[in-house]
Amino acid sequence: MKRALITGITGQDGSYLAEFLLDKGYDVSGLTRSMEQSHLANIRHIADKINLVQGDLSDCSSLENAIKQTRPNEIYNLGGDSFVPDASTKPVRVGNVTGLGVIRLLNAIKNIDKNIRFYQASTSEIFGNAKESPQNENTPFRPRNLYGVTKLYAHLATINFRKNHDMHACCGICYNHESPRRMPEFVTRKITNTAAKIYLGMEKELKLGNTESMRDWGYAPDYVRAMWLMLQQDKPNDYIIATGETHSVREFVEKAFSVLGLDWQKYVKTNKSLFRKSDTALLQGDYSKARQELGWKPQVKFNELVEIMVKKDLARLKKPKAGRSTS
Repeated sequence: MKRALITGITGQDGSYLAEFLLDKGYDVSGLTRSMEQSHLANIRHIADKINLVQGDLSDCSSLENAIKQTRPNEIYNLGGDSFVPDASTKPVRVGNVTGLGVIRLLNAIKNIDKNIRFYQASTSEIFGNAKESPQNENTPFRPRNLYGVTKLYAHLATINFRKNHDMHACCGICYNHESPRRMPEFVTRKITNTAAKIYLGMEKELKLGNTESMRDWGYAPDYVRAMWLMLQQDKPNDYIIATGETHSVREFVEKAFSVLGLDWQKYVKTNKSLFRKSDTALLQGDYSKARQELGWKPQVKFNELVEIMVKKDLARLKKPKAGRSTS
C-alpha cells in the first residue's frame, strides 16, 4: 500500500486529494496546524480514514517528525496561504510559510529519504503580467504581486532540488480552480454564496470589484487528479493545469444567478474599493503538455462548475446546522 502525506489537507485541494488517494487505496496522512473541529470541516467525513499530524511549514522539526512518523512514498505540498490579498497584509507570514516552507520540506525529504516523490502546488500568478496568452511551461515568469513572487520562489526552489539533488520533485502550475469547498472570501464562493442568500431572502445585494476581470476557471477535483498523475511518471517534470478557456467575473455572476432564476443586474453593485491595485494580465493556460504526457484534461466545464457551487451553497444554507463539507 502506498503512503501519502498531504500538507494543507484541510483546505479545498487537500481534502479532495485525500478522497482521491483513499479511493486509490493509499494510506493517507495530513499535516495540519490546528486540530480544532472548525478547522477540520472539509475532512470531517473522512476523519476516520486518515491520519492527522500536527505541524507547520514554518517549523523544520515538525516537518521532519511528520515525515519520519508517516513514512510517505509521496508528499503533496498544498499548504500555505492561497488568498492573494493576504500577501500584502501578512507579507512576512506568507513569505515564511509559502516560500521558505517549501525549502524546509524539500530539505527534510533530502535528509530523510530522497526516494520520496514531491509535488509542489505552483500557481498561474507566477506569470503575472504575461506578454503572451495562452501561457505554457516556457512562458517567462513576471509575477505582479507578492503572492506570485513567493510562489515563484517555491517553484524555482523545487526545480533546484530536483536538478541538484536528483529528487523526484515536480510543480503543477495550476490556474484558478474552484469548488463548494473554496473559502468564502474568494470571489467565486462570494458570488455563489451571496446569490443563494439573496434567493433565500437572507441578503439583498452582492458587492463586487472589477466584473470584467478574466480568469481560467476549473474544477478542483479535476486538478487533484492531475497532481497525482504527475507523481506517477518515471521522470519528474512541471505542468500547466488549466482549462484553456477564460471567463469574466460578470459571466460567473450571470450564470450563478441564472441557476436560481434571478436577474443578476437587480442585485449586483460595483464597489471600487474591491478592485485590485495590481491585477494580473490575461491568464489563460495551455495544458497541451499535461494532455500529451499525463493523459489529463478537465472534465467539468465552466457552466457546470458554477451550477455545482450554487446548488451546494443553496443546500448548505437550507441546512445551516449540518456543518459538513460539501463535495
